[in-house]
Amino acid sequence: MTQTIKTQVAIIGGGPAGMLLSILLHREGIDSVVIERATRDHVLSRIRAGVLEWSTVELLRRAGVGERMDREGHVHNGTRVAWKGEHHMMIDSHKYADRQFMAYGQTYITEDLYAEMDRLGGEVHHDAEDVVLHELTDRSYVTFKRGGEDYRVDCAFIAGCDGFHGVSRQSIPDSVQKNFEKVYPFGWLGVMSETPPLDDLWYVQHERGFALASQRSPMLSRYYVQCPIDDKIEDWSDDRFWEELKGRFPPDIAKQIVTGPSIEKSIAPLRSFVSEPMRYGNLFLAGDAAHIVPPTGAKGLNLAASDVYYLWRALVTHFHENSNALIDRYSEAALARVWKTERFSWWLTNLLHVFPDQSPFETRTQEAELDSIAHSETGLAWLSEQYAGFPIEDWG
Repeated sequence: MTQTIKTQVAIIGGGPAGMLLSILLHREGIDSVVIERATRDHVLSRIRAGVLEWSTVELLRRAGVGERMDREGHVHNGTRVAWKGEHHMMIDSHKYADRQFMAYGQTYITEDLYAEMDRLGGEVHHDAEDVVLHELTDRSYVTFKRGGEDYRVDCAFIAGCDGFHGVSRQSIPDSVQKNFEKVYPFGWLGVMSETPPLDDLWYVQHERGFALASQRSPMLSRYYVQCPIDDKIEDWSDDRFWEELKGRFPPDIAKQIVTGPSIEKSIAPLRSFVSEPMRYGNLFLAGDAAHIVPPTGAKGLNLAASDVYYLWRALVTHFHENSNALIDRYSEAALARVWKTERFSWWLTNLLHVFPDQSPFETRTQEAELDSIAHSETGLAWLSEQYAGFPIEDWG
């Protein structure tokens, strides 16, 4: 026998986007059910980004999940960039854009969201199999299997927050959907270590490839080096990683890096991807289900948060004011910010990485562009504004 659940919004995906949306809706008295294909332990163990734009910080606070973030997160005024082994500059988002950002790991955000969902008594179905979205332009419903039982969720709207490989985007007809994609010919080898991070976040352009120093907590560091896309984890011992990372940093910064055993190591491919539209009938895409950015600009989670903001406001306006004005504008509003952010992440990726067929001429032009930005107040202001994140329109 099929168990039938009735709700106002069915949310596909129990990651940060889906959970944040559910909590925000709950605070407005709007019912939702979250359906997640993975186990709760798996979702909570994912290692992801950790740089939050200030609009994301404020949205998390608005959802009531900012207490731990404000206590443990590290507020920054900007990010540093190094090139040619000696040149440094500051992307000073506080000075030029009047916005700070916060280093706080996505794993912690997910833990905070789940703790709040538990407190609110929210409904989350993990281990969901065979998830199918039905009647997207009529009386929509979702079916899935869990624990050997069949479920049906009747709803007014479906929020597809289930990532790049999820079922939500795949449920939109090919005749309606347009996909735009660029795949980059390299990856990022990331290492997590229980070592004190550098005081600042660092981006490094080097002739052997890009490098990055990030942080998750006062005793948890996250570092990356650009590597060939076909490299394997087994190719990279801890010793080799630390030697390569420090070799790419300017000597005065490299000597400040504290090394130690890796507690997590992974290689991530890089791609830019956008799917249009982000709405089809009663289905709305949000986060990685609709778009992917290369991690260079630290925009993935922040874009997901802005999607959630737009969708949350649209649903509140629909249910509380009986108006579809924001529902009808959702895809347009979200995509306007998505494409600006995609362009910035693509540009920064091209500026800081070494491509397999890159010529010495192209390397010199990268260095010259960094030099020109560093010596221009206008250039520094533009870069800082872009890095700080584009404003989220306040729909009231």
